[in-house]
Amino acid sequence: MRKTLLLLVPVLLLGGCSWGITLDSAGKGVRTAWNGDVAGCRDLGKVTVSVMDHVGPVDRNDIKVRDELEVMARNEAAKMHADTIKPLAEPADGSQPWGAYQCGASHLPSTPQSTVPSSRSAPGSTQTFPVHGG
Repeated sequence: MRKTLLLLVPVLLLGGCSWGITLDSAGKGVRTAWNGDVAGCRDLGKVTVSVMDHVGPVDRNDIKVRDELEVMARNEAAKMHADTIKPLAEPADGSQPWGAYQCGASHLPSTPQSTVPSSRSAPGSTQTFPVHGG
């Protein structure tokens, strides 16, 4: 019992780590085209990034893995002078391919938008406001 506990503790502790993956300053300038709209953008190539999706027998949180894959893809795309990335497939075994594009500043951002009811809008309607953040 004690040996099992000693083996499990490090695995559980490592499973909660952020692995030191952070968005660098260049990556902050790269947006994610979740809606897939890259019409009018120049295709700069493909970026495939990987993170650990499990530690030993323990699977890591799927949302955290996806977030880390996006951060890594944005950082790598910035090195290619891309300003937009788009997922090309779903993550598999901790790896995911992304397209890197140069769309320019005039391309509309496809960041998630917050839907907030407005007192100035018609009853039952909503207004959307862009959410800014890095």
